Amino acid sequence: MYTAAFSRFLADPERLHFAAHSHHPWPDVARDAQLQAWDDAARWIDAKWEPVFDTVVPTAQRHIARLLKLPAAESVVFAPNLHEFVLRLASTVQRQPMRVLTTDSEFHSFARQLARWEEAGLATAVRVPVAPFDSFQSRWAEAAAGAFDLVYLSQVFFNSGFVVPDLPAAVAAVQSPEAVVAIDGYHAFMAMEVDCSTIAHRAFYLAGGYKYAMAGEGACFMHCPPGWGERPVNTGWFAGFDGLSGAQQGVAYAANAMRFAGSTFDPTALYRFNAVQGWLEQQHLTPGLIHLHVETLQQQLLDGLPAGGLTRDMLVPPEPHSRGNFLTFRTPMAATLHQRLAEAGVMTDVRGDRLRFGFGIYQTGPDVVALLRRLASLAD
Repeated sequence: MYTAAFSRFLADPERLHFAAHSHHPWPDVARDAQLQAWDDAARWIDAKWEPVFDTVVPTAQRHIARLLKLPAAESVVFAPNLHEFVLRLASTVQRQPMRVLTTDSEFHSFARQLARWEEAGLATAVRVPVAPFDSFQSRWAEAAAGAFDLVYLSQVFFNSGFVVPDLPAAVAAVQSPEAVVAIDGYHAFMAMEVDCSTIAHRAFYLAGGYKYAMAGEGACFMHCPPGWGERPVNTGWFAGFDGLSGAQQGVAYAANAMRFAGSTFDPTALYRFNAVQGWLEQQHLTPGLIHLHVETLQQQLLDGLPAGGLTRDMLVPPEPHSRGNFLTFRTPMAATLHQRLAEAGVMTDVRGDRLRFGFGIYQTGPDVVALLRRLASLAD
């Protein structure tokens, strides 16, 4: 129904894009916004930062606050990628080595860095296994009763699509009163309804525009609870932007989320983000409605199995667990199927022995029918 709004990304009628958990197609309005950013730079040159900080950034903050049900838009700060935020959050921890609680299924932006910190003797970590899924919430709560300095947890796990059943309870389970709590919402933001109203005072929330927000790379953000991490050691000059015109005495920080800001960045991604959000509002498309559409398409694919060597019992997590906007199949043939699907014009994604199919508002039932046909053809 909304395919026409993605005319440039879907210009090739033979290509089936089922990798929305990775690179989501952008609606055409994002291209218009890209050009607007260029035109604004040409018009204003160095003075472009006034409209960026007076209009573009506050508009993006308001969109995020609305979508996450945050009490204040000023609690949101932006960065080109989540890794910047990971480093900045860790720099607020005074203890060395810092004690970290996380899971065995975090994305590389955190997992790789944590592993390197451990190698360097800068961190010790407890990783709670996500599987078995039925007992994750209770096992997390048990582990969270320990003493930690940094707690990092995905709301939806990238390697399965499994959704933490009760996010507020997972945050409340953290017993260390000074622990920095961070929720990685990259696979939840704009993939489903997210309500941070009850955890906004305690937890940082990190996500971005690259995936389900359909705005491309460079538009990552973090909600910063007031009073937490007021002076990160890893800091950029934008964190004290308001005081730059005065005499510099010591290292000053903004009182709001800008205390976690970095340095000069490309605002083009925020132009795209705002344009896509404006289009979604015009269409009355909420994350909840998008998720319902996705669930219909997911069920259509599952009902069409077995096909191409995939069966429903390969599904991770197994039914009837709730999951994000992609389906994960665990099979030793994952890499081979991924390659053969690519040769058949189907874009998917593979992580080890897990083959992932992503879904979005740009897809229709006939797209799934075509996918099933191409899966079936792999057996020929």
